[in-house]
Amino acid sequence: MPGMIRADGAVRASFTSVAGRTAFVNLYESGGYRLKFPKAEHIEAVLINTGGGMAGNDRLEVDLALHHDAHVIVTTQSAEKIYRADSAPTEVTVKLTLDSRAHLAWLPQETLLFTGSRLHRTFDVNLSQDASLDIAEGVIFGRGAAGERITSGDFRDRWRIKREGQLIYADNIAIHGAMTDSLDRAAIGKGARAIATFLCISPHAESRLDAARSALSLSDCECGASAWNGMLLVRFVAPDPAQLRRSFVSFIENFRGASMPRVWQC
Repeated sequence: MPGMIRADGAVRASFTSVAGRTAFVNLYESGGYRLKFPKAEHIEAVLINTGGGMAGNDRLEVDLALHHDAHVIVTTQSAEKIYRADSAPTEVTVKLTLDSRAHLAWLPQETLLFTGSRLHRTFDVNLSQDASLDIAEGVIFGRGAAGERITSGDFRDRWRIKREGQLIYADNIAIHGAMTDSLDRAAIGKGARAIATFLCISPHAESRLDAARSALSLSDCECGASAWNGMLLVRFVAPDPAQLRRSFVSFIENFRGASMPRVWQC
């Protein structure tokens, strides 16, 4: 595919606290990607892909820096669709930097993989000792309502999170080829068509494990929580993406004590 019709975009922004309120101080957008700020009680940044989805050889880089005391919620306008790739994969790179007492809630809507899609995604995070971070990421494998099975594809998700430059969390997911068949295996997904991860990093994360498990008692899909080293991790897996979304949203709202960003209701 000619490079001129592929999307190569970036969103870079930095935020600071001014008189107790967070504001963005720098913003760069390119390649059809935009960051919008609807009116809300707290600053919400909505990432918009004007192209309506991503295909093979499309690239997106998101680079966000939160300075001292900045508090930001980041979400997406809708679920991100990853279409078929003929050769090169779709590449998404997310870089997050959090200074002292900064807090970021990374709450995008789900990523939807079509059959033949190839998504390579990386998260690189560096946060200060007293910064805090919530990450919520969901992935849907195929369009279930259309009976789609992913007979070929490649999904690679790599997370690396550092506190004061020291690695504290590493996570890799790699599913190749006939992903639906792989997810049908008991040791991998046991029929799953959607997965989700919620990661909380804060000085108080471990003390909230009981509260997280209490919130999970309302879930109607398979899930579990664990906590260690200033982190709390929750996993969800379900055969029905709608079922997982309900449980995921319910948990996040209960755990955070706040509603999801308004675009989740659109």
